[in-house]
Amino acid sequence: MTPSNTQSSQSPIERASSTAPSPAASGSNRAITPPFPFNGSPPAMNCTPLYTTPATAAVSATTSPNNRLLELRLMHQFTSMTSRTLVVNTPATHDIWMNTVPRLAFGGAAYLADAMLAVAALHLRSFNPDDKALVRASHSYMASSLAAYCSTLQNGITESNAESLFLTAALIAFQSTATRIFIRDEADPSDPSSAYSLPLSWFHAFQGVKTVVATSWPWIRNSGVVIPIIDSQPVLQLDLNATSPTSFFGKLLDNMEEELQGEDAITAMSTNQSYQHAVAVLNWAHKLPHRGAALAFPATVSKRFIELLEERRPRALTILACFFALLKGYESAVWWLEGVARREVMGIVSQFEATSPWWQHLDWPVRIALYKHPIIPPEVWGSDWVAEESKADKGHNMSTESFVNHIEILTGVFSRAQNIPNAGIPVPTNAV
Repeated sequence: MTPSNTQSSQSPIERASSTAPSPAASGSNRAITPPFPFNGSPPAMNCTPLYTTPATAAVSATTSPNNRLLELRLMHQFTSMTSRTLVVNTPATHDIWMNTVPRLAFGGAAYLADAMLAVAALHLRSFNPDDKALVRASHSYMASSLAAYCSTLQNGITESNAESLFLTAALIAFQSTATRIFIRDEADPSDPSSAYSLPLSWFHAFQGVKTVVATSWPWIRNSGVVIPIIDSQPVLQLDLNATSPTSFFGKLLDNMEEELQGEDAITAMSTNQSYQHAVAVLNWAHKLPHRGAALAFPATVSKRFIELLEERRPRALTILACFFALLKGYESAVWWLEGVARREVMGIVSQFEATSPWWQHLDWPVRIALYKHPIIPPEVWGSDWVAEESKADKGHNMSTESFVNHIEILTGVFSRAQNIPNAGIPVPTNAV
């Protein structure tokens, strides 16, 4: 199975071996960006690091019937099982992932084919964590997909590749999320760099999906492939008054003035708005614990908020811990979130000193992450989620509002800021 016309003599797994960056010898969890063979001026877009360097060697480039059998096994896995587990499923989205996505990949989008196989390999690995062939296949296919995906973005998004690029970006986000399941398996106790690291790859990957959507919107806004996937998500309804009496996470914004004192006026305003918006998303998702609403958080927070995470600001880390705690009610629904609340919340709180004043705000995420059952009573959760989810279901059925409406607003602002023409659009570095 070789969708690429230029590399028809090689399977994706062989392309992965020849195009993927050499894996590090250690078990580092640091992200990498595939290299680009550019000889001229620097590219207009630097692909944000999305992937974790594997600790295993790349798959051999030797042509082997076993590699072809593995490809068939992975494609069968994707179409028969993995495709059912990627999003909040409706009959329309199920058919898209199971049938339409493979057809697009076979039409020439080799990066989409490789991403499908990478995610399928990771899904199989979740059942067979010690299968080294699946470890190598997952890493190698994704490295190959990333290299071709970034190169295609560099050349520009067009009508012919917009759908495939969106789907590939989504699969990269799934892979980036699911890879965290195996951190403990790949960690080297003797290597300090393999200690807990913040899951920044989540944010880079989901922000990448947002950038592709915003940039390709002229071509995908009426897509029968993309729109059903987008509209299967809960409608984002934010109360931007994050400190109102009804704001469950409003206290995370206490004493903001002290943190902003050392920043210039423009940076301080950006920091304040980033925190306000992040808390507003938490408040909304808190009402819908079993709808996967919290998954909107990595894609909708601002670039400034991600910078605050990279700076390890205590307030940003506390907000991050609350985000992962919000996934507790949904993690049992999909394999790629297995154990995410406990793993990430406890990893984040390990970054705080014992005397930190932020422990008073970490009590809730720790309590939720350590709760023994996936269904958490409203009195423990902190809101009557039964009533809220029922209300949201009725409102979604009655309202004409959808996630697409929010994207229309976002892309309108994005287009004006970037002055985008209707031609092949390369994605700029700071698009988000």
